[in-house]
Amino acid sequence: MRIKCPLCGERDRREFYYVGDAVLLERPDPDAGDHAWDTYLHLRDNPAGVTRDLWYHEGGCAAWVVVTRNTVTHEILKTELAEKRRRKLVEGAS
Repeated sequence: MRIKCPLCGERDRREFYYVGDAVLLERPDPDAGDHAWDTYLHLRDNPAGVTRDLWYHEGGCAAWVVVTRNTVTHEILKTELAEKRRRKLVEGAS
C-alpha cells in the first residue's frame, strides 16, 4: 500500500506508523466524565469499508496524517494533515 504524505508525496506504507481511528482527534472535554473518557480510550469500531485513520510519518517528515481509505479494497481516497483536520473540527464546533 502507498500513502500520499501531504508534505513528502507518495511513500510506501512502511514509512508510516498506524495509530488508529481518526476519531482520536475528537477528544472529549477534560471534564466530560468517566463514561465519555472510557468510551474514547477503550471502544473502537472495526468497520469494513471507508474509514478515517490516523498515521504518523515515522520514516519521513514526522507529520501526523489523516488517511481516508477503504479497508476492503485498500484504496486510499484522501490524505490530509491531522493539524488541518483538527482545525476544521474545532472551527466547526464554534
